[in-house]
Amino acid sequence: MANHNIKAGTKSVWAGEKEYLVHGATQVPVVLSVAYGYDDMDEWYDVAIGKKKGHIYGRNTNPTVQAFEDKVKILEGAEAATSFSTGMAAISNTLSTFLVPGDRIVSIKDTYGGTNKIFTEFLPRQQVEVVLCETGNHEQIEKEVAKGCSILYLETPTNPTVKITDIERMAKAGREAGALVVVDNTFGTPINQNPLALGADLVIHSATKFLGGHADALGGVVCGPEELVEKIYHFREINGATMDPMAAYLLLRGMKTLHLRVRQQSENAMALAKFLQTQELVEGVYYPGLETHPNHEIAKKQMKGFGGMLSFAVKGGVETVRDLLPKLQFANRAANLGAVETTVGPARTTSHVECTPEERAAMGIPEGLIRISCGIEDIEDIIADFEQAFQHVESVLKV
Repeated sequence: MANHNIKAGTKSVWAGEKEYLVHGATQVPVVLSVAYGYDDMDEWYDVAIGKKKGHIYGRNTNPTVQAFEDKVKILEGAEAATSFSTGMAAISNTLSTFLVPGDRIVSIKDTYGGTNKIFTEFLPRQQVEVVLCETGNHEQIEKEVAKGCSILYLETPTNPTVKITDIERMAKAGREAGALVVVDNTFGTPINQNPLALGADLVIHSATKFLGGHADALGGVVCGPEELVEKIYHFREINGATMDPMAAYLLLRGMKTLHLRVRQQSENAMALAKFLQTQELVEGVYYPGLETHPNHEIAKKQMKGFGGMLSFAVKGGVETVRDLLPKLQFANRAANLGAVETTVGPARTTSHVECTPEERAAMGIPEGLIRISCGIEDIEDIIADFEQAFQHVESVLKV
């Protein structure tokens, strides 16, 4: 698929699959074999050392998994991609590949809870200096990067407060300092945002979320220049966080409708965000598509769509959350996102369950914050569902 004018929707359906089709099949098969046999010893050796294309052992590579990697690679406009068992494996393996004791990493305070734990708990144990800047304070980030660092790690939009960082501006600061610029694009998706085109070195996805889109397969992936991805792949093949072939098949199947799902989810999120702004119980709505969002102009510049994720804070905190969420009929109360079904939950049980209330407060995440992953349902039904849930809570409060 060499034509760079091909649109993302067409790539979602066709990219990366053709060479893996067999016996006239129109779908990539699930290859469950652990080992791959060779009669020619020299050929086996050439494949084993990477001189020739092929597979030798499932922990290293697999045809179904490789088809998934190729599709993501093409969608992100990358030279190479390698996959992992989970999104957190993609993040932790990437950081571990390039960081050694004595290194310095600069990031933002508003990262996913698991990522934040790596920054605050695990990397310091390995004598890696971690500097977490205020998200959106580009001057502070630039100042810290200029002091010297090995990696500048960004997540935009952030989980769960959907804050935005200017990727192009930060990538420039990273390049000038000789830092590797890594961007978690899970919320952005390749449909709405392409960090590599904005100057980032590596882009990471939790494939479990929007890429798969059906909440039935775990996976992670990192894309970028072949030289960098090869190093990450080597770390992963030895340490063993390999993607399962059946998960790769499910993710491939899900990605065929990625552009359709993300388009609908983005439209739904915008409409729901505007509705939430009208509700008396709502203290604040966080969605980059709203003109009231502090980084709306940056989001407009670097995103093709504003995504299916939003969050809002309610008056009354945790007690209101307890009353409101169980009344929703068309929303899963679960710790997941990016699926075709609308999914809701407070940060205290989803994105930042690993953190203490004090740690969440330090990151600007109130206990009354509710994260919403919009699904593909008819938005009129979702808004009506939230409306009746708000009415229930308001009636309880009046009593």
